[in-house]
Amino acid sequence: MSFGSTKWQPWVLGEEEAMEQIKAAYDLGINAFDNANSYSHGRSEIILGKAIKKYQLPRDEIVVMTKAYNTVSREDEGTLALTSKEELYKKRYVNQNGLSRKYLFEAVRHSLDRLQLDYIDLLQCHRFDPETPVSETMHALHDLVQAGLVRSIGMSSCYAWQFYKMQSYAREHGLTQFISMQNHYSPMYREEEREMMPMLKVIRGAMSWIEKHYDHLTHQFSRTLASALYLGVRLQVDMRLDDGVRPSRLPFAAVAISKQRTPSIIDVPWAQKVSEAIEEVAKRHSATMAQVCIAWHLSKDFMTAPIIGTTSIEKLKDAVGGLKLKLSEDDIKAIDAPYEPRRIMGHK
Repeated sequence: MSFGSTKWQPWVLGEEEAMEQIKAAYDLGINAFDNANSYSHGRSEIILGKAIKKYQLPRDEIVVMTKAYNTVSREDEGTLALTSKEELYKKRYVNQNGLSRKYLFEAVRHSLDRLQLDYIDLLQCHRFDPETPVSETMHALHDLVQAGLVRSIGMSSCYAWQFYKMQSYAREHGLTQFISMQNHYSPMYREEEREMMPMLKVIRGAMSWIEKHYDHLTHQFSRTLASALYLGVRLQVDMRLDDGVRPSRLPFAAVAISKQRTPSIIDVPWAQKVSEAIEEVAKRHSATMAQVCIAWHLSKDFMTAPIIGTTSIEKLKDAVGGLKLKLSEDDIKAIDAPYEPRRIMGHK
């Protein structure tokens, strides 16, 4: 998300810096890269595609993930994510969002053109589409896989019942099933533990994302509300594993994390306590707060494969160091203890 055009968001890295980040990630052993067609209105996918070609990243090794649902602008402008459908229609963006068959096929074709690739390893539905029948969406996704344009499919932020409805339809009709779920989860936001994570453990599968509030999880809370580090983590589990078997760690995936809406995620009275707990654990282990956050995520039995996004190679290297850190039960309890229920975030 942080690769593309500053016209989309002012903090986004330009092409040259972004490609350096991708190369650095690969050199660190990262071989999976997460994207979305709407990030910088396709520019992010273009940059990833150029980096793959420039640095000759082996297609047999790397995993390319992208998403479809939001509108991709025809112009180099700000995000359209919060634009109403009425306004989008006025701008002639009819049939250019959601999870309809028409849009999914067009979105994949355009993504492949931008990426300069023949297929996408993991296509994810960026959000649930209440206006398109689940049957239409799941048949379209299955046909994209059968056509060889997509290897696997996944879902992103939604309610557990929405995910289950889509997955159940695919199973009942012999269609391609989701292999991953990418949702919102962090020490600052654990509402997914109530419904989504237990459901995913039963039907085998999860992926989750952490966004911009990581600046408060990875730096002392009192230092700044606009920390230099913006670190995001998404985690995934392969659904096709046997019951009761925890999957091995999947490869890292380099992504970009937005800095938008940061105040809302920390606008709770206990947020500072979470940050302070992470800081204390970091001191005990002579580690950074970012590394503690990585280790915290990997301590959860429903998660694997952190996906890290930064705008700094230095911070990227620092975060990778979190793979070597193992937290004790007391460490995890200390970080979890301040948490209190909060409103749903990341989807409607």
